[in-house]
Amino acid sequence: MPKVSIEDQLTSTLLQQTFLEGEILNIEEYKKSVASYVEIEQCVAVLSDFQADCSYIYAGDFGELFGLSSKDLVIDSAFEDCIFNKLNSDDVTERHALELQYLQFLKNLNGEEYRKYSTFSRLRTSDSQNPNYINHRTMYLKKSSTGSIWLALCLYSPSGNLQTSTGIDGRIVNMQTGETIASEKYKPFAETLLSKRELEILKLVAKGNNSDQIAGFLNISVYTVRRHRQNIIQKMQVSNTTEALRTAFVMGLIRI
Repeated sequence: MPKVSIEDQLTSTLLQQTFLEGEILNIEEYKKSVASYVEIEQCVAVLSDFQADCSYIYAGDFGELFGLSSKDLVIDSAFEDCIFNKLNSDDVTERHALELQYLQFLKNLNGEEYRKYSTFSRLRTSDSQNPNYINHRTMYLKKSSTGSIWLALCLYSPSGNLQTSTGIDGRIVNMQTGETIASEKYKPFAETLLSKRELEILKLVAKGNNSDQIAGFLNISVYTVRRHRQNIIQKMQVSNTTEALRTAFVMGLIRI
């Protein structure tokens, strides 16, 4: 079974959305607004168009960190791999997981409520010895008439917090009130894929228990445990239990 990463899950979720055939969405005003913002903040902004599967990258002085010139750039992808490739790979994985959770959370909101929320995280560059720290935000700007996410904006700026740490401190924030949304208020993306029993078994595996031990804890047969473990691998679209644990960890399904 081919491995499907969190990035693949995010890509397929956003690019397989439904847009009305022939629907014309005017992006020009958004492009002007983003360009003006970057001119003031000197940050990096990526305006992603999921209908056209392309992105517009605007770079201020901070773009030098990613090898970006001040000239506006258009890429044939809704995802800015040219930037992701300069970042710590573990942080990028967590960033993608956070966006999946963000997308899941927004599904429960009515009307234009989604525009009040943004993700916040702190990412490291790929230099493991002396990384730069970057503040990152993602927000969805516009939906199509079908309710599909049409435009997203990602912002990259220097972080004033230079304290060494692991993890991205990812969170979803109400931009009007400043409230950080508790994870209990929304379901992680992968949680809908696993049954209660499968999640219970995955948590026991994460604690170092083998199938025999799990069977004893849960008073079920070893065969049943193994069947559940295989189902977990298939549902999470990974190659083995180790990958399932990593995916579940970065998506907040389990804590180690």
